[in-house]
Amino acid sequence: MLLSFSLENWMSFKGKTSFSMVATKERQHGERIPKVDKYQTRILPVAAIYGGNASGKTNLFKALNFAKYLIVKGTQPDSLIQVEPFRLDATGTELPTRLGFEILVDDTIYAYSFTVSRKTVLEEKLVLISSTSEKVLFDRRGDKPYFDKSLQDDRFLEFAFRGTRDNQLFLTNSVSQKVENFRPVYNWFKESLELIGPDSRFEPFEQFLDEGNPLYSTMNEVLQQLDTGIIHLGSEIVPFENVPLNSALKTRIQEEVKEGMTVRLMSETMNERYIIRRTNGELVAKRLVTFHPKSDGTEVRFEIRDEADGSQRVIDLLPAFLDISITNAKKVFVIDEVDRSLHTLLTRQLLEIYLASCTAESRAQLLITTHDVLLMDQNLLRRDEMWITERDSSGISTMVSFSEFKDVRYDKDIRKSYLQGRLGGIPRILVKGPLPKLTLTETGRRKVG
Repeated sequence: MLLSFSLENWMSFKGKTSFSMVATKERQHGERIPKVDKYQTRILPVAAIYGGNASGKTNLFKALNFAKYLIVKGTQPDSLIQVEPFRLDATGTELPTRLGFEILVDDTIYAYSFTVSRKTVLEEKLVLISSTSEKVLFDRRGDKPYFDKSLQDDRFLEFAFRGTRDNQLFLTNSVSQKVENFRPVYNWFKESLELIGPDSRFEPFEQFLDEGNPLYSTMNEVLQQLDTGIIHLGSEIVPFENVPLNSALKTRIQEEVKEGMTVRLMSETMNERYIIRRTNGELVAKRLVTFHPKSDGTEVRFEIRDEADGSQRVIDLLPAFLDISITNAKKVFVIDEVDRSLHTLLTRQLLEIYLASCTAESRAQLLITTHDVLLMDQNLLRRDEMWITERDSSGISTMVSFSEFKDVRYDKDIRKSYLQGRLGGIPRILVKGPLPKLTLTETGRRKVG
């Protein structure tokens, strides 16, 4: 689980900005707030981040995406670190970027942070936090490491550090060198943190194709309830040579997909999803399709690309919402613009499906960015589960939780206060009255009338 995230000098966030998923003393919806008895703390299962266009919501998402990529994928020798510092003053591009996390892995809290420039990892630190103390597992400053005394006799750690490039995180390199001490933290970023952008898709869509999957019937049942017109999804076998992929990728699949292996592919040009598996030495491709009811009680097949944008978005998001709703789920999903192409009631229904599964024992989380003010409802979300991003006249973004506003009572209609601008986070529309008319002159140039 994610406890907190901080960023500094990243895109529109200039100074240090902190985001917390630790619950306040608020009692509302307390029955669904996960409790970690070892640390005597409660961690929120959901957070909705609001704000005007270009206020910083997506920049926060991009920071998480950058961190995951840098940790899991790493960098190539001599390549630049793809950091995005604040650029609206003279100092931002000269200063390093800092990102920090507090995460719960199984029953242990870790604090992990790093400071980077375009060329170098300047600082990197991993701390194990117990219920009574903190242990600095490693602290990297420039080319000098510090290890906790319990690790100081491990000479392979020193060897792994010496082999860490200046533009590489030690966490990443240590795992690649088969150092197991820090793997739980690495695995959290690789396996638990899932990021879905407004134009990206949650990849494990094969759950819709596998009748043996425990979520297969549930997903198709929910799909009907969401009024998409789809009664179920299924698959269609396609000859591998007919899958619309370039020849280089097809050759790579032929060479790398071994017996029993499966790969997921999406054709962006055709907007189709494929599962390719090698069985008995042959590559077999299946394409995801939809089925609609006919008036005579039979079914008719549709291509995914024939579905409405909203239906496609539901198909993309539903596996994610159900994935984190199952018992013992430990995923952290971050969805940017969750309401993209969705009716507000559909968005709310997906959110309610997830929240209904949350208990004191849950360990899954959902973070969303949204413009959907109808979700800004205290019957649905707590005040500490709702955040606002706002950009000032200097282009600097800040974040604040509704729980920090003294006059936001638990029984208050905060939607009204938000839209009136009393809580910030709404567009600053500078034009008063109607927009000026634009007409074309005889020369074809625009003229303001």
